[in-house]
Amino acid sequence: MTTKRGLITDSFKVVKKARRGGKKEKRPTPSPPPQKEADTGTVREEELQKLRQFDLDWRFGPCTGISRLQRWERAKLYGLNPPEEIRYLLSQTHTNPEYTLSLWSEYPL
Repeated sequence: MTTKRGLITDSFKVVKKARRGGKKEKRPTPSPPPQKEADTGTVREEELQKLRQFDLDWRFGPCTGISRLQRWERAKLYGLNPPEEIRYLLSQTHTNPEYTLSLWSEYPL
């Protein structure tokens, strides 16, 4: 006759661990402190985000191989009504390549 083999857990006692601290009450998360509106880091990021959106909007024609300002002027010439806000941003920051060059400027044609 063959002997019946038991499981390894049969030889050990089952012990459940007690929770530490019991149940905790959920508290609402505190709201973040108000930020200054004149924070240059966030304003700059918002401006660059608007310019990226302009780059990705194909209603104003392709943007490879030309600057953002050239693309804006071409769209205006063809009556595509590009946003004036973009023109204003580009005229204020015309020396900064991060603003003037499109998203695709680093890719070869």
